[in-house]
Amino acid sequence: MTHDLYEIIHRRRDVRGEFTGEPVPDATLDRILTAAHAAPSVGLSQPWDFVVIRDRAVREAFHEHVCYERTVYAAGLTAEAAARFARIKIDGVLESTLSIVVTYDPRRGGPAVLGRHAIADAGLYSVCLAIQNLWLAATAERLGVGWVSFYREDFLRDLLGVPAGVRPVAWLCLGPVTALQETPDLERHGWRSRRPLHLARHDERWTVAGG
Repeated sequence: MTHDLYEIIHRRRDVRGEFTGEPVPDATLDRILTAAHAAPSVGLSQPWDFVVIRDRAVREAFHEHVCYERTVYAAGLTAEAAARFARIKIDGVLESTLSIVVTYDPRRGGPAVLGRHAIADAGLYSVCLAIQNLWLAATAERLGVGWVSFYREDFLRDLLGVPAGVRPVAWLCLGPVTALQETPDLERHGWRSRRPLHLARHDERWTVAGG
């Protein structure tokens, strides 16, 4: 079982171009969302909600917005970086079976959330733990997940009717895939190389070797 957990962690990928569009059984989706909802949270606030989106028109509207934001981002790149970026697919919004938007409500569990008094972002960290649970559960189910980050929060809030004060943290594409890539997309396309663990590890105090 331990070996299976490590295998899932290292097999997990941010999927873009491998979605098949095949259905996701309701029971499978329930298991994945249950795993996400089981994540730890500061003060047991469980500040997340999950908006499951299958509607094609909604996804097309979001995809159009993503394409626009991609253009905005590309305009600020050097010619060399823009050429590399042009080869990278940034989303699977239309190809995936469905999408899940994960939100953060900072008022959940309030007014005094236990454990958040000194770290205001602890609730947001909790939502990220739920996202990771969802991602690993989907990977265990042999499904792919892709996190789309080319959007403006206000646009997505209006598109989905998310209440004021609630933040849309992640638009996740979900569905069966042809395969999961051995090497992450950004590495394959030469955008960045993976940083080795020894540069990220510090013992006792921050060290120059850690970068």
